Amino acid sequence: MQRNLIENTGSNIGRYTSALLSTLYMGAGQIANGQWLKGIFLILFETFVLIPSVPLLLKNLKGLITLGETPMVDHSLFMMIYGILAAVAAIFLIVCYLVNIRDAYEHGLAIDKGGKRKGWKETLSDMIDAGFPYLILAPGILCIILFTFLPMAFNIMIAFTDYDLFHSPPRHILNWVGFRNFVEFLTTASWANTFKQVMLWTVVWAVLSTLTTYLLGMIIALILNNPRIKFRKVIRTILILPYAIPAFISILMWKGMLNTNFGIVNHLLTTTFNMQPIPWLENVFWTRFAVIMVNLWLGFPYSMMMITGILQGLPNDLYEAATVDGASGFQKFRYITFPLVMFSVAPLVIMSFAYNFNNFNVIFLLNDGLPAVFGLQGKAGGSDILISWVYKLTFQSLKFNYAAAMSLIIFLLIVGFSIYNYTRTRSFKEEEMLR
Repeated sequence: MQRNLIENTGSNIGRYTSALLSTLYMGAGQIANGQWLKGIFLILFETFVLIPSVPLLLKNLKGLITLGETPMVDHSLFMMIYGILAAVAAIFLIVCYLVNIRDAYEHGLAIDKGGKRKGWKETLSDMIDAGFPYLILAPGILCIILFTFLPMAFNIMIAFTDYDLFHSPPRHILNWVGFRNFVEFLTTASWANTFKQVMLWTVVWAVLSTLTTYLLGMIIALILNNPRIKFRKVIRTILILPYAIPAFISILMWKGMLNTNFGIVNHLLTTTFNMQPIPWLENVFWTRFAVIMVNLWLGFPYSMMMITGILQGLPNDLYEAATVDGASGFQKFRYITFPLVMFSVAPLVIMSFAYNFNNFNVIFLLNDGLPAVFGLQGKAGGSDILISWVYKLTFQSLKFNYAAAMSLIIFLLIVGFSIYNYTRTRSFKEEEMLR
């Protein structure tokens, strides 16, 4: 009879009553369910953390909406950053509140079904078991929020303001302008023409720089995979040197060697082949050709070593069977080597394309995106790609809103391309089949 009385009492509390109590005040439902330790902790959390933070959160969220009201007093950029942090904090607190309500409901439901009330020891054990993974993940999540999400959100928001040289805080209060930057950027004749030219060269650059490095790396890996070649290890070591030297140093060395008047490349061409000096860094075509060749010099060793590892892992049984069937060397490559290698490297090729799409170092260090081209806006040069143009828009033209809008466009293009192509690779499809 006493047992039935306890169960009936638990049923009278009920899951809905527990959830309602936790809705009115965090931890109240847990205390009603007998979870005193958890309930007291949640009450203290709402009393000393959640409630005192509400006015500050509302103030910063308001600043995110208005971006300030008084020039030289309110700084729109700081208010935007504080507003983003306030939004993240508000989402975190709301999630905590909802989890509190769900916890009270689920424990009340367990009591309704005849479950035993948990004592403080069981509650503490459950809190440790359930919270340990989140405690371990918390530093990483915090770093992602501060160093990835916050800059990304800040950049996206700048794209929808009028932030430029003539509207700079704290002298001016920034204004939200919606999609005006994108419309002006893509419809104004001079800016649209510049965008089309730079965009086209960026795609060509990304495709050629990716394919050339992987193609040359594959050719060299196939040659050095032949056991009849002597000193293969020595040759591989020599060919890795361009990748071992810091790219910054290599690019600056190439910049000097490609100098039209004093570079060693033109000196060899004129003395050995009696050719006219090539304007490597003064002509648009030759500059683009040069950056692709320099990128090839820097990138092929990585592709060579990666494909070498893949080739050494391929089963010899396939090649022996192909030899018995009378397959030629080209047929072995076409039907065995190439498909198996591409199965492994296809996702990496897509990642390399995304990387080269934003490969700022080669473009900027070799020739600063030059030579200059008449009619291009935002100080864009003949070898500039989108990301180097964004740099010039930011630090040279001081068109921060246009630069942010361009960064958002680049982000959407790369994400869309990567997802579309990666989901169509054999490695992705066969991985889905194995699940």
